[in-house]
This record gives sequence, C-alpha cells and structure tokens, in this order.
Amino acid sequence: MKTYGKIFLLTVLLGGFLAACSDDDKGSDIISTTGEDDYKYIGQECGIFAPEEWYPGGELGTTENVGSTCYEDETPAITNADLTAAFKFGEMLFEHDFTQTSTSAFGGLGPAYVRTSCIHCHPGYGHGKRMESYKADTRGNGYLLVFYHPVDGADSDDGPYISEVTGMPQTKAVAPFLPPVNEDQLNLEWRTLTEAEMQASSGLSLTFPDGEKYSLIYPELTFKGELAEAFNTDPVPENVACRLESTIGLYGTGLLDAIPQDSLKAEYVRQAAAARARGVEVSTVLNPNFWDATTDDWAPGAWYTLADGQKRIKRFTYAMTRASLQDGAGANAMWNIPNVSRSDRPKLYTTSAWANAMSKNADVIAAIKADPASPYYGDGTDEGIAAAVRTLLDPATDQFDNPYHNFSPEMSDVNFWQFMVWHRGLAVPRARDLNDATVQRGKKLFLEMGCASCHRPRWETGPDNYWAPASIKVNNLPLPTYANQTIYPYTDMLQHRLYMKNGIHGSWCRTTPLWGRGLSMANTGAEDRLHDCRARNEIEAIMWHAYSKNSDSYWSAVKFYNLGKSDRDAVVKFLKSI
Repeated sequence: MKTYGKIFLLTVLLGGFLAACSDDDKGSDIISTTGEDDYKYIGQECGIFAPEEWYPGGELGTTENVGSTCYEDETPAITNADLTAAFKFGEMLFEHDFTQTSTSAFGGLGPAYVRTSCIHCHPGYGHGKRMESYKADTRGNGYLLVFYHPVDGADSDDGPYISEVTGMPQTKAVAPFLPPVNEDQLNLEWRTLTEAEMQASSGLSLTFPDGEKYSLIYPELTFKGELAEAFNTDPVPENVACRLESTIGLYGTGLLDAIPQDSLKAEYVRQAAAARARGVEVSTVLNPNFWDATTDDWAPGAWYTLADGQKRIKRFTYAMTRASLQDGAGANAMWNIPNVSRSDRPKLYTTSAWANAMSKNADVIAAIKADPASPYYGDGTDEGIAAAVRTLLDPATDQFDNPYHNFSPEMSDVNFWQFMVWHRGLAVPRARDLNDATVQRGKKLFLEMGCASCHRPRWETGPDNYWAPASIKVNNLPLPTYANQTIYPYTDMLQHRLYMKNGIHGSWCRTTPLWGRGLSMANTGAEDRLHDCRARNEIEAIMWHAYSKNSDSYWSAVKFYNLGKSDRDAVVKFLKSI
C-alpha cells in the first residue's frame, strides 16, 4: 500500500501541472473531471477544499485506494507499526463463519446467536443493505431487531427494551435449542409515504418546486401471529413493538476513538450556545441524558464504565451506548453476534427467559437425553437435564462455576487482539473529485444550508492514549494509534432527533459519519442510507431529514428542498466525493 506521504511527493513532482489548483486561482477555472485524473490535484488546495481534505483519515488513517476493495484496506498506521500480519488474521476472524465446535479460532458458535459471521452484517465491510424480509442467513442483511415496550401509543419509537430477549435479539440457535425469536413469524413490509402524509408532517410536497418528484419509503415490522409463536421464551413478552437498525461502515472507527474527550465536550458546549442563540431549549437539541443544560456539563448518562472501572464519555453506536472501541462496538459484537466467549466475556449472551423456556421444552430435553456426551446431560434424568440447561444458559447464574461445566474461553486473548488490530486499523478512502467545480459548489451549498451544524466536517485527534482491556494490556500487545491527525468524518459525534415515521428506537440518534459513503455502491453493491436503509439514495436521505417540523435538521433540509435541480445535484455529487 502506498502511503499518504508518497502522494505529497507525487504532487511535488507534478509541479506546474497542478497550477490550475493553486492558492491564487482557488480552483475557479478548474474543469470538472470524473475522478480518473484527479490524481493531478491530490494534496492541493482546490477552491473551497483545503489540501488535507483529500485525506479524510489524515496521514495515518487514509488509503489511496478508491476502488471496490477500499473499505478493506489497512491504515498506514498498521503498516508503520508492522502490524499487517495481525491485521490480516483479524480480517479472517471477521470474514469466516463460526461453528459450534470450539477446537479452532472459528469455533464456539451459539447456543443462540445473531449471525455466524461478522461480514454477514457488513457486506463489503460497509453499511448493511435494505432487505425485503428479515432472514439472518441472508448475506448483506445488516439488520438488528429492536424489541421494546412502546410508550404513548403503539406507534411510539420510545420505550424500554423487553427483557425476554437479548439487546441484539437472536433468531438462530444450534441444535437442539430453539432460537429466542422465530424469524418466520416476522413480517417486514416497505410502505410508501403518501403526499398527504408528507404535507401534514412537514408542510412540503413529494415534488420539488421545480417539478422533479422523489419518493420516501419506510419499514413496518409486525408479527404474523400471536407473540407466543414469535418468542421461545418463558415468560413471553407482552405489548411489543419492533424497529430495525442496520449496521454502519467499519472503516475509520479507530480514528473516531482517537478524538479527545475535551474536544467532544467543546462540541456540546458549542451546540448548547447555538441553541440558546436561536432561542431554543438546549434539552430539545442535546439529549438531556448526556448533557445537563443547567450546568453546561456532562449529565450522568454520558459516562460509561469500562471493564477496569475507568469512566469515559460515550461515543459509539446509534444510541451512544459505548465509550471505547476496545470495550464496545466491534469488541462487543464479536461476543454477542456469534456468542463466542472469551476471557473478558466469560459468559453466554442469553437471557433468563430463554433459559427457562429451553429447560421446559420436551423436545430439547429428549434430544439431550439421547446424547450422554452433551454438556447439558447432567445426571441423565429429565429433571437433571432441565437443571443443567437452565444453569448453563441463564446469564443470571454463575454459568461456568458449577458442576455441569468448567469454563475455558472459546476465543483466545491473542485472537481477540488480532481482531481489534484489524477493527482499529481499517482505513478511510481518500476523497475524490475535489478539483471538480460542481463538487466545490456542492460543499459551499452544504455549508450554507447548515448541514455542517450536525455533520461537522473537521476534527483533530489527540495523543490517542487508547483504552485497552486487560487481555491486551497484560500481554503488551500493541494497537495502531492515530495521534495528532486532522480528519474529516462529517459528524459532530453526538445525537439529534429527526422524528421520522417508524423512526429509530429511542428517538435520539448519533450523527452518522459521511466520509467514504460515496463508495458504498462499489464496495457493497448498494448505497442505502439512514439507520434502517430506508433511504435508497442521498436525495431520500436528505428529505427524511425534513419529514417532521420537529426535526433538528428541518430548517436545513427545507433549504435543500428549495434548491434548483443543478444545485441539488451538486450537493449529491459532493456527498459522493468525500
């Protein structure tokens, strides 16, 4: 892989060939290109773009590759630290299917699980694809089910998670167990928003003022029959609603982990001040669980307690539930997606309600009784088998300190380290076409409309004194670092509310980074956007931001709605280029 520094060398050698993109002309006379020859301008100021914007991941986090495999590339930080071998093995852990046996690095699946591999959910290492039905075995299905008890009516996005299934609900199980959720009982339908619905909610039309039409769709997930048919739990949950959340791209997460906590706080302070200047209650703009508007400081809910007791500010997942990449996001998923245990996750990812149901299921008991080698066999009696099943599957019990099982991790500490080297080491593809006058116009409009109020372009990483779990620290195993990098992820790293129809559970959603998303089609075969893939392109994604007058982005999206077609196209081309 070439490095960022070599690109700068190329620009120097090209010399006067780059003059059309110099400080003097600011790109005003640049002829639009298709990206095939933008290498002539890489590393140069181009109109509204600063030189470093060609490298969204900075010197240590950007790959030159902009083709169909760029989401898979290692960062220069990996190469510089001689971590390529560990990165490649971590990549294997991401791509390979886990099995029930625990005799290899790819063993330990189940007994209940979400997927057999990570890449099932992250096609081409990117955002999940929009699906017509929920089937866990479908490659590219990045959906996670969210089951909750709705408050304020059945259509409410808000309400507590149900406790009968795991936070990432499992629709698969290894024999002889039944999955906690029977996916055959789930009915996924895509609804098309009507003109009347759009006008009633937003005051806008599904036709732009210049006559061009667009459409908006949204998912509706219902149960085909009774809840007892959908849930293999005891008790069966009641008053259940469901929303979909799709996986996002994996690249660049190490860089986001390197943003200093003080910088995050400064962004909250900035947005709180901006809200007050507009005469808006801060608690309606910043999640009060994270930010105390009266003290202008962190609220208790912003803090996350890491495995060693340290506290850090949350920054990962849509709901902002995790504070460190090494103790959340992919680190957590490697445990709870295939349910593979390790030394820092010494238990199964299950629920008491599922364990209870399996211990009472006659077919489960009979199958185990026919297999004396089963770890659930106990004393071989129906009662003994039921006790073993309940004890081993229930996370509320001391699962591995009991007569039925002696715990040993299914994933080794070294394998977990290799996986985290890979996860933290995925590069961001460089930007494209910044020399294009239309792309430059698109960025200018993006800024003028106020989109950057949430999709903040630029951040600086700090010293990157990353947190690591004991399994990595005690063995002195290194991870790639991204100290003092200027990066362009296009996110403010905090939450807002869009109030979409059948929106996201909890209403608040972290601003998704936009970097590299223009290469989604090339890498994943789809370009679906937003938290549940409802937006099939950039236009639909933007107009969902305008669906509700209560949306934090309504005022900005309305400005886009009122642009002419050429300007709308310029914004889209800009989004595809960064």
